[in-house]
Amino acid sequence: MDTTQQSAERSAVKKVAIRLVPFVALMFFINYLDRTAISFAGPNGMNSDLALSAAQFGFASGVFFIGYILLEVPSNLALHKFGARRWLARIMVSWGIVAALFTWVPNADGLYILRFALGVAEAGFFPGAILFLSLWVPSKHRSKILALFYLAQPLTTVIGAPLAGALMQQHGVFGLEGWRFMYLGVSIPAIIIGVVAWFYLSDKPSEAKWLTVAEKEWLTGALAREAKSTSRGHHVSAWKALGNGRVWMLSFIYFGFIYGLYALGFFLPTIIKGFESQFGTKFDVFQQGLITAIPYLPAAIVLYLWSRDATRRGVKTWHIAIPAAVGGVSIPVALATNNPVATVAVITVTACAIFAALPNFWTVPTRFLTGAAAAAGIALINTVGNIAGFAAGYVTGALKDWTGSYLVPMFVVGGFMILSAILMVVLARRGSVDAAEADDDADTYIAH
Repeated sequence: MDTTQQSAERSAVKKVAIRLVPFVALMFFINYLDRTAISFAGPNGMNSDLALSAAQFGFASGVFFIGYILLEVPSNLALHKFGARRWLARIMVSWGIVAALFTWVPNADGLYILRFALGVAEAGFFPGAILFLSLWVPSKHRSKILALFYLAQPLTTVIGAPLAGALMQQHGVFGLEGWRFMYLGVSIPAIIIGVVAWFYLSDKPSEAKWLTVAEKEWLTGALAREAKSTSRGHHVSAWKALGNGRVWMLSFIYFGFIYGLYALGFFLPTIIKGFESQFGTKFDVFQQGLITAIPYLPAAIVLYLWSRDATRRGVKTWHIAIPAAVGGVSIPVALATNNPVATVAVITVTACAIFAALPNFWTVPTRFLTGAAAAAGIALINTVGNIAGFAAGYVTGALKDWTGSYLVPMFVVGGFMILSAILMVVLARRGSVDAAEADDDADTYIAH
């Protein structure tokens, strides 16, 4: 590659990182805050006002994923057909409207209906965002771009937990309980940013007015060559992608990650609220939000550094399997500690592990899937993985009601994450056989 092409590559990737990633990350920030708002509302008035048991709260948390799962693959195929700009904007406005309705939810049944509807409205956003960003840079830059995007998820809690606490302290504004006002406050940005996205985003590099001619030519050429190479070596149609063994293996691996992520996300505020009876501590709503945010700031730092190493070395099996194993071991240990500081410290290790694995995991599917197959495959992986979103909420709550503590359900969470680590190693070893035409080394099957 000559000096001119190297300069075009550097400037093009930098512009994508500056122009697109922060905006799509902001969309993801709002998305994750809206879907996890229930975790802040639950222990701070909603559970008592709606008379919810732990199992009912868990079911309400998880029923979101039923609607989400049903429309995930069709939504991502629609995104591939109509373009990411239109489809992602449509999704945001839809979920913003549904999220606002939580402000007036009257009872448990109403909560179940709205959570289901929110899942329907949000279906396709996350895999669509992953696919959208993957289509803007060649594979060697993808780990860095997805890591910057994924920073929005832990930062949602770092910023969102204290924000939710502050909104819930505005009890009585518009005659609303604090948790209802919080729902209203986090829903409005989705509608606003959804409208902005329609005008701000471009579907592909050739349509981007903010790229120079040289930058467009380099990106378009590099992506076309990569797509041609991938299609020649691993051609999979959209329908065949849904039956592809590697896609299903990745789906099961992702299931374990999401089980850990949402068990932690939905119940961490409740666990912290329980410090009051368990350890005799006393925190107001805003302080609870600050404590909830503690594990996620180190997680954001670890995510960035771990993914930077993966970008430098190429994504290896251990970039995904080691964090999964560490997370699996640390989750049950968190509740076996005998003071709140130690509990939060171990939960911080868990959060760091989960977020270190996720962005590197998402570089794998687009290494053997392109076009409509990539849209279908990524959506399927996210669909199967997000079944854990329902299971984690409901099973964790039900086991808590049954056993009287969160210790047993956290062992279940840890088991699923360790299984993900094992399956990641198995996938890499099978890759050296099943995809021998691509590579002879198991690890470089992942980094191929």
